[in-house]
Amino acid sequence: MWTSRSTYTPETSQTLPMTVVVTGAAGFIGSTLVDRLLAEGHEVVGIDCFTDYYDPAAKQRNLSGALTNDRFRLVEADLVTADLDAAFDGVDVVWHLAGQPGVRLSWSDGFERYNTLNVLATQRVLEAARQRRVGRVMYASSSSVYGNAERYPTLETDRPEPFSPYGVTKLAAEHLCVLYAANWGVPTVSLRYFTVYGPRQRPDMAAHRLINCAIDQTPFPMYGDGSQERAFTFVDDVVDATLRAGLTPDVEPGTVMNVSGSQWCTLAELIGIVGRAVGQEVPIDHRPPAAGDATKTGGSTERIQAILGWTATTSLEAGIAAQVAARRAELAAG
Repeated sequence: MWTSRSTYTPETSQTLPMTVVVTGAAGFIGSTLVDRLLAEGHEVVGIDCFTDYYDPAAKQRNLSGALTNDRFRLVEADLVTADLDAAFDGVDVVWHLAGQPGVRLSWSDGFERYNTLNVLATQRVLEAARQRRVGRVMYASSSSVYGNAERYPTLETDRPEPFSPYGVTKLAAEHLCVLYAANWGVPTVSLRYFTVYGPRQRPDMAAHRLINCAIDQTPFPMYGDGSQERAFTFVDDVVDATLRAGLTPDVEPGTVMNVSGSQWCTLAELIGIVGRAVGQEVPIDHRPPAAGDATKTGGSTERIQAILGWTATTSLEAGIAAQVAARRAELAAG
């Protein structure tokens, strides 16, 4: 049986120092998790292949602090071709956050890349974790697996019906985690993230683009009428849930949990919040609805509260203010 050296509890947030891997370490959530793990004293191996989905230089900046820490090692490698058996040797926990993000590019010719980076890469991570008997594999899934759900807040037991090829690949990888747990006992935990925002957010995501448009006074392309509703979740809250999912002992292998903010908001309302935080309104370029965009997302957090003791604590207004401040600092630094 697999065993973990973790002594973590939600009440104390304490663990023995561990050797851990974070895939997608240079990304938005991955780099924030890396900083948190280093702050808690762990030895961290970050794996990232620096795809061109957005500027690799921005990802390098995300790791600027970690790269000065002697307990961090960056491995630039593609999970599909890397020697993961060697990379996972002696590793206690793998946080698998790497993947190809975004809905709109997952159609047509883009699907092959999504299938490779989201499904095949995850299978290779799980197989290496099985061979090396890693203590826990935490997989970053997505609320996109639900599509236009049958009810809100959506339960983990509700039928997933992805509305985009991206959602299909995230669900397929999640199923692999469940299958490796059921067949081989690999201790996997999957978290379905709901609309994560905050400092270091990817430049293609709504809050980042809205902030830029408000600062520069350039039109924001709004697809649809702005009634799309989301449960926005601040990155620090997401990282807290992610840390707990990797370190809390006695979580049943194959468990799937929602990570959802408690404050729901339409796109139109978000535009107003960003405008107030920046100090000037966001210009809007109205466009038709985009294929694959769910009209509403929002997850129940009863399961994650019961298992991990987690709940989101950051208000949308406070989180957007923090993201605006971080973006202004980036622009000032050049």
